[in-house]
Amino acid sequence: MRLKHLDILVCPRSKRPLTLGEPVVLEGSRVKEGVLLEPVTGQSYVITNFVPRFVPEANYDARSFGIQWTIHGRTQYDEYSGFPISRRRFEEETQWGYNLQGEVVLEVGSGSGRFTTHALETGATVVSFDYSRAVEANLRSNGQSENLLLVQASVYEMPFRLDFFDKAFCFGVLQYTPDPRGAFLSIVQHLKPRGMIAADIYAKTIRSWLLNTKYWVRPFINRKDPRALYEALRKYVDFMWPLARILRKVPRVGHTINWRLLVADYSTMLPGASDATLKEWAYLDTFDILSPMYDNPATLKRFREWYQQAGLEEIDVRYGHNGVEGRGRKRVTGGVT
Repeated sequence: MRLKHLDILVCPRSKRPLTLGEPVVLEGSRVKEGVLLEPVTGQSYVITNFVPRFVPEANYDARSFGIQWTIHGRTQYDEYSGFPISRRRFEEETQWGYNLQGEVVLEVGSGSGRFTTHALETGATVVSFDYSRAVEANLRSNGQSENLLLVQASVYEMPFRLDFFDKAFCFGVLQYTPDPRGAFLSIVQHLKPRGMIAADIYAKTIRSWLLNTKYWVRPFINRKDPRALYEALRKYVDFMWPLARILRKVPRVGHTINWRLLVADYSTMLPGASDATLKEWAYLDTFDILSPMYDNPATLKRFREWYQQAGLEEIDVRYGHNGVEGRGRKRVTGGVT
């Protein structure tokens, strides 16, 4: 973290400002190693490898997302894949434009930082966090930015002031939390009055939920060892790949069949991509859909209700990139019900 961003951080429980304790290791204006102190209770939070950590150390290696983004830290970056998928999704889901100079934007659940890159391009100060070691991958790709504060934290105990952020976005995350509604309401509480939020969640429909193979298979998946699961699913993709190549050529239904066979198929989203690129995305997303501890989709109606309950206005909830997506603005006198 950079010294100039210290005043953004607070104790996630008391919400009191934190101070930088001794000893501290600096590299220029960046804090590489150190400790953050709550001045009243004495609660401490470590800074390790430039990242303030507000989760127990045991979580660093325990979660599947830390594994997948360590291995696939660059897979979904546009400059790596050659396709502007992340940029397009950021633009279309937020609808904020590309000039956010002077604003502070919160990114909830950064993963490897594929959207962090595009948020930073707006000129905003971007405060990005993830619960897992995915922050390490984000740091490698985006840590050089003067406008980035990267933190490891929980969406339910964010180390930021309430009513603080101009904008917040949360893509591909809510369904993987134990309480998606609670996570969403927590994000809104950290927005300024008139602040804007853009978020999405997997859709809960007959086709995407009851008829989705992953929900039938996931109860039988052993997720206690994410690395072993990743290697097993990688072997599965390798085994199925010759068939997947054939099926994707079947008009209209081939792509869907591959997904039902639990081989993530991005051939329609990445037209003309090399076989190696498609296979890399298949490794990543096959693991992504089967490894999480939680997978809680929501109906369009329910997702809209969360926006209403959070005290938002100018609500726009519709089917979109990741299932159901929504945008809204926090009322000046809004409240949570």
